[in-house]
Amino acid sequence: MNKIPLTVHGAALLKEELHRLKTIERPAVIEAIAEARAHGDLSENAEYDAAKEKQGFIEGRIQEVESKLSHAQIIDPSSTDADGRCVFGATVDLEDADSGQAVTYQIVGEDEADIKQGKVSFASPLARALIGKFAGDVVQVQTPGGQREYEMIDVRYV
Repeated sequence: MNKIPLTVHGAALLKEELHRLKTIERPAVIEAIAEARAHGDLSENAEYDAAKEKQGFIEGRIQEVESKLSHAQIIDPSSTDADGRCVFGATVDLEDADSGQAVTYQIVGEDEADIKQGKVSFASPLARALIGKFAGDVVQVQTPGGQREYEMIDVRYV
């Protein structure tokens, strides 16, 4: 399996989720299964079926998160020396060439991406257009709404 790029913050969030799944969610579902078993006949016990299904989901998610963390390449943008170039983890201030609207995005891993928080996946068309460019460059991005043009105002490694 290839390395999965994550920011330090993204890795911390995954570790936090793994801890919660193992210490809170897993014991709660085990208790729910035991309680449902106590009700008798398992063949027609909806609570038991639901608890077993939830247990399967939790165990699957634990394996998924552990796998991601074991294959993670944690990148700290503040220790990156990219000479002003846009790289993974960088925070970029952009200005839309058409509307003049200013936007700020951080380029993050796929699991961390959340457009509402200004975090875009490194695999997104916008991030692919930005990576390798410098402040002052103009980039064109093909979006579902058509071609967009942005001027890179600043690149920061926070």
